[in-house]
Amino acid sequence: MVPVPAGDVTTSGKVGPADAASLLLVACCAVQALRGRVRPLTLPGALVFGLPVVALAVATVTAGDPGAALPGFVRYLQVFVLVPAAVVLLVRDASGFRLAAGCFLVLALMQGAVGVGQFATGTGASYQGADVRAVGTFGPGDVMGMATIVAYGLVIATAFALAPQSNLPRKRRAAAAGCALVLAVPLALSFSRGAWIATAGAALTVMLLAGVRRAVKALTVLAAAGVVLVGGFGVGSEMMVERLGSITEVSSAPDQSVTDRYTMWAAAASMWQERPATGVGLKGFPAHRDGHASLGLSSGSDTAGAGQAYLRQPLLSPHNMYLLILSEQGLIGITALAGGWAVILFAGVRRILRPDPAGGPARDCGLIAVGLLVWQTTDFLYADIGGPSTVLTGVVIGLAAWWALTAPTGTTR
Repeated sequence: MVPVPAGDVTTSGKVGPADAASLLLVACCAVQALRGRVRPLTLPGALVFGLPVVALAVATVTAGDPGAALPGFVRYLQVFVLVPAAVVLLVRDASGFRLAAGCFLVLALMQGAVGVGQFATGTGASYQGADVRAVGTFGPGDVMGMATIVAYGLVIATAFALAPQSNLPRKRRAAAAGCALVLAVPLALSFSRGAWIATAGAALTVMLLAGVRRAVKALTVLAAAGVVLVGGFGVGSEMMVERLGSITEVSSAPDQSVTDRYTMWAAAASMWQERPATGVGLKGFPAHRDGHASLGLSSGSDTAGAGQAYLRQPLLSPHNMYLLILSEQGLIGITALAGGWAVILFAGVRRILRPDPAGGPARDCGLIAVGLLVWQTTDFLYADIGGPSTVLTGVVIGLAAWWALTAPTGTTR
């Protein structure tokens, strides 16, 4: 969970500060486990984290070049197995969960402040010919980094704000509501359509789970804040309106980025049809892309600004996590990974809705867990793993799994 300065690109496979932090987290968990200070995973938890290991091993062994697939095996193991499992084992109660969520919120506020400053001073990433895109400390090479962290924080703040008074005092819930409104600004200035859609879906889910009456009040406040920010102060209004409009124009008049995405999605589907059971192997999408993509695919995307010179970024993934898994790991991989996420989400929602007195004191944890997982699984429709913010994906899955699968009755306060 380390904010990486612009220029430190981890998508090349190099180990960055965030990876080092995740390694430390896993090592601490291993030491605690050897000392017998963590409870074992429940059977559902063991299956959710164990089956992906088997699927990843199959995709690695059956790849055309197992050696080239090995780094992908390590990366997937890190993000979807080791880090989430460590979080599940180390978080002991609701207080520990809230501490982790609070760290997310603080990090989101820090990154959001940097992003707003970039927009205000024209020192952000390049967008429509101006250096105004808010990217925080992640730089133009990882435009989703700040948007992801800020969106996490906004979902967490929304859950805290709507939590029952038995979970959090009124003052803390009011402060959380203020944080949610503040974080909406840098999220808007990220100009990330995928992050906007995922955040809207996750926030609406949290509101509905908290209660219809509270959902109506929260939506009214958000609508009023949006009118003030965009209509009253004109915060990036013209650019945001154009960006929002492009969401509905992806089929009628798509820009080049959308055309590239559709082309890569079709290429990923073609790879899966070629090898439906195991896919083309981990890290195999770039090598097979040109053989399955149409001529409409451009050579890459342009990035500049935020302290970085113009750079042409190659298109090495379909920007859809589900299609990436399907193309590289086939039905075996998508069943193990996405199936596990579905189990966590279903169990988490069920625990919030069922009349369990023991779950009442930790209801805010449930709202956060489900909200974060809804955001992540929705965002995976438009993005995949890559960059320094990827490690946070593992933490999010771990927090959701703790609530859904392992939180015992006696430790939720």
